[in-house]
Amino acid sequence: MVHAEVPDPRRWFALFVIAIAQLMVVLDASIVNIALPHAALPKALGGLAISEKNYQWAVTAYTLTFGGFLLLGGRVGDYLGRKKAFLIGLVGFAGASLLGGFSQNQQMLFGARALQGVFGALLAPAALSLISVTFTDSKERAKAFGVYGALSGLGAAIGLIAGGLLTQYFSWRWCLLVNTPMAIFAFSLAVPNIKESRVQGHPHYDVPGALSATAGMVSIVYGVSKAATDGWGSTGAWPFIALGGALLAVFFLIEAKVKSPLLPLRLITDRVRAGAYLSQVFVGLGLFGMFLFMTFYFQDVHGYSAVKTGMLFMPFSLGIILSAVVSSQLLPRIGPRLLATVGCTMGAVGLFLLSFMNPTSSYIAHVMPAMVLASLGLGMAFVSVSSTALFNVHAEDTGAASAVLNTAQQIGGSFGTAIQNTIVVSGASSFLLVAARTKSAAANLRLHVEANVHGYDLAFRFGSLMLLLAAISFFLLVNIDRHHLGQHDEVAFAH
Repeated sequence: MVHAEVPDPRRWFALFVIAIAQLMVVLDASIVNIALPHAALPKALGGLAISEKNYQWAVTAYTLTFGGFLLLGGRVGDYLGRKKAFLIGLVGFAGASLLGGFSQNQQMLFGARALQGVFGALLAPAALSLISVTFTDSKERAKAFGVYGALSGLGAAIGLIAGGLLTQYFSWRWCLLVNTPMAIFAFSLAVPNIKESRVQGHPHYDVPGALSATAGMVSIVYGVSKAATDGWGSTGAWPFIALGGALLAVFFLIEAKVKSPLLPLRLITDRVRAGAYLSQVFVGLGLFGMFLFMTFYFQDVHGYSAVKTGMLFMPFSLGIILSAVVSSQLLPRIGPRLLATVGCTMGAVGLFLLSFMNPTSSYIAHVMPAMVLASLGLGMAFVSVSSTALFNVHAEDTGAASAVLNTAQQIGGSFGTAIQNTIVVSGASSFLLVAARTKSAAANLRLHVEANVHGYDLAFRFGSLMLLLAAISFFLLVNIDRHHLGQHDEVAFAH
């Protein structure tokens, strides 16, 4: 008879350290959203003169490299050691943040964000893998994932508030520089308290796979971005989209043949895990753009300060925290299928309600209720999807499975932000063409604002559809209940 490994007595403190790192990564993403309108100002006003069509690259430069190298980062952590990968990721992320904080132009900022993504790709799967191998009991693991999910919401909340304070009273640059002390603190606690974990055997790193996956995603997102400015009928966008598709096809051919693939195909051919990963892609497609465009709605349309903008996001962040904590208690009792399906559906309804905004919409009556509804649903989904993605995974595949989950979210986030940016730009342009013929000259002063809000509304409707597809995918593919979820711990950790 095979017995599960004896639990690490330091496991809860290790979770605290891992959560700090997760807090830093999530905080960084939300802080950048708040800082972007100020970073985009002319250089004479302390900004980097970022053009409107390039706004998205402050987000996608990070998500592309993060998503592209997550699979390689997960495999490096498996063989190099998850603790060691975690520590290297912390140091590198802090260094890239310093570089971004001292950026002299938009190209330097985007490059630093891309470098953050590379080290984040080493850090994130190591953190998730460390949780998975540290907490072997199903109930304890559900609580650990609940804490992990709640910290994601708390990180967003702290990031939005801290980003507003730092931007308004110091400089948008401090929104990047703040990562350095957090990383030093996490590093000092991780060294004595996290237990090393690695896969035995000679390491094989699939560099061609990582390069083809990343290049493919960059090419597709660049093509979609080009279509936003040149139009979908232009000949300049489609060659990049086609090249990206071909590179991703090459990636899957590589994965089917190499000895130690970044993406073992057995991970995505399992029905349950495939459902979790596909749902995560749809959630990323639908959700990431919301933060970016709501920031511009608050600051550019209503003229709110950076601090007030951060505070207005608080109900969303607190909703995720509350929902994740409650869901972690419910998960072992009712299973992930109902929680994730209902949660994604609530998120879809919330974004759909948000899509009826106009330049004078009431925050209390319209915006906040929609955001709270979406956040309560997404908190349920995050906990359920994270736990299900590691269903029945053998120990040697833990890093890869964790990386695939993060990759699914980042791929969805990268493509979703680019697509939604395209929708906003094209929707606003179409609105202006129609409205300019019917509005008076005096009304034209408001046309640009109305056009932008119209574009945001269209983007939110796209996001709502993606979250609905996430709910449908999870319900149809994840055919396990609470009993199966508890059994997989014994199977996975006995190997």
